Amino acid sequence: MRPTARLAARVIVVDDDGCVLLFRGFDPGRHDAGEWWITPGGGVEDGESIEEAARRELYEETGLAVDDVGDALFERRVVFEFEDNYFDQTEHFFCVRTERFPVTDRGWSDIEQRSVLGHRWWSVAELAATSEQVYPEGLVERLREILAAARD
Repeated sequence: MRPTARLAARVIVVDDDGCVLLFRGFDPGRHDAGEWWITPGGGVEDGESIEEAARRELYEETGLAVDDVGDALFERRVVFEFEDNYFDQTEHFFCVRTERFPVTDRGWSDIEQRSVLGHRWWSVAELAATSEQVYPEGLVERLREILAAARD
């Protein structure tokens, strides 16, 4: 099966203590694929800019509304299977600095309700020490760069 091309916007949400918000998820169609931790985000809708998608996805998945997500910090390309669909996804990652806030699932889609198991704020040390699967790969290094830039 040929993968479907997909453009996505993801947001690295960092609180005042330098912790990052991640969601724990799994593929309801493949329980044997395990679980992973990911940043908030999702597909860009028709007629929507990547920045608009990042703001929308952030609000829908966390309840946090922001006016600006800035410029994309980096992008990655990933091919994956999810619920019997194959995707060739290009993801653009943004960063939002904020006070820690209560995450809400009021805006979650049906698929998010089925595939998200929870969320937590991770420190750099916790991410560096975990054996759990975290996406994007190299998030610890990216987070260190974000925190170093904030100090400069």
